[in-house]
Amino acid sequence: MSEVDISPDKDKGVLKQIIVEGSENSYPPSGSKVKVHYTGTLEDGTQFDSSRDRGEPFQFDLGKGKVIKAWEIGIATMKKGERAILTCKPEYAYGFNGSPPTIPSNATLKFDVELLDWMGEYLNEDKGIERVETLTRGVGFLTPNDGARVEIHLTGIYNGNTFEDRDVAFNIGEGSESNVVPGVEIALEKFKNHESSRLIIKGKYAFGSTGSPEFNIPPDATVEYVVTLNKFEKTKASWAMDRAEKIEQSEIFKEQGTKYFQSGKYDLALKKYKKIQTFLENETDTDDAVIKQRKALLLASYCNSALCYLKLKDYSEAKNAATKALELDEKNEKALYRRGQAYIGLQEPALASADFNKCLEVNPNNSAARSQLALTVKLKRQQLEAEKKKYGNMFEVFARRDTQREEFEKEKEPNVMSCVGEWGKEDREREPSEFEKENPNILMLNSSGEFKDM
Repeated sequence: MSEVDISPDKDKGVLKQIIVEGSENSYPPSGSKVKVHYTGTLEDGTQFDSSRDRGEPFQFDLGKGKVIKAWEIGIATMKKGERAILTCKPEYAYGFNGSPPTIPSNATLKFDVELLDWMGEYLNEDKGIERVETLTRGVGFLTPNDGARVEIHLTGIYNGNTFEDRDVAFNIGEGSESNVVPGVEIALEKFKNHESSRLIIKGKYAFGSTGSPEFNIPPDATVEYVVTLNKFEKTKASWAMDRAEKIEQSEIFKEQGTKYFQSGKYDLALKKYKKIQTFLENETDTDDAVIKQRKALLLASYCNSALCYLKLKDYSEAKNAATKALELDEKNEKALYRRGQAYIGLQEPALASADFNKCLEVNPNNSAARSQLALTVKLKRQQLEAEKKKYGNMFEVFARRDTQREEFEKEKEPNVMSCVGEWGKEDREREPSEFEKENPNILMLNSSGEFKDM
């Protein structure tokens, strides 16, 4: 088979000639651990290295800069079982410096490489999403970011049976709106345009603890997906926006968050409100109008985040979000009320009471705060009664133990001493000890139990 230029710039920096075709129609994904055998030679045929001679395959992480550039490019194009000759120009190998003493400066190298196997790439920290193979290599270097619009084809497989096969378009971060499992969304942020890869997704990132009755998938089941990224449009990063663009985009996030909240989609609403915080938290402005607009958006995002967390019963995060709002406006009625609710959820009625009282100072007509304040009084009373019962029971247990101990001691006493100064029969009739025999002048008991001087 003839040589093919596989260098990205088509500058003939890496030429590939297939010697043996691969046995499987897939490629190792970037990040996978590949296993190869190779023999490296100079242009004149001088061998400088060989894993075959050592009798041990060479392993490395593809796409992590662990090997020369030509290998990163060439091995990513190989199928399992394939054997090929890679001809590598100096700029794709060891360049001007070479690798003394075996590889001279500006050397063109040839590698006879066989791809034996690879292990997939884990796409998240707890290894719940694995890209096991790339079926079609992607184009370029860009990947979708959070919020990017993607158009994909996905095929879901469980126990060898296809349960869904469809085209879908959505924004990254909002896949649940299109019934796309979280694992696919997370994986897509590592896909290049037109890439097709096979994923293994554990239950946590698939259909979770509920499973999918629609697809007959049980709880916590691991599923397989083949995903093809047909097209995507990246969203503009916050650092690339000017102040006006950030304000404008934050207004859009606020509207989207409100829409999701009103639909009961609190997780999606939270994502939008947090976007506002990412865009505006670290901004420093001098223009009074911009400062006012920025503060209003941040305040709304924190207050609304607190409300979302309350709906999700995450009271600790609700408290934190409301506290952030109060750092901007210590008399904000909504933030005080929502932090008070969070404290009730955290079983802290005293702290809740303080917030509801402050809320009533801001607005004495807030009937909801007054109602919650009454609830804190009831909760404090319940806690006090529970503590009394708890410690009352504890003292009762201690008293019972003391009584039992005293009764036990009284039952034991007649077997040892009938009264103070009176010894038992066993002691009165015992033989003198060796010590007493050696010291006859010590005080001893007579037969009546009285001490006498011997």
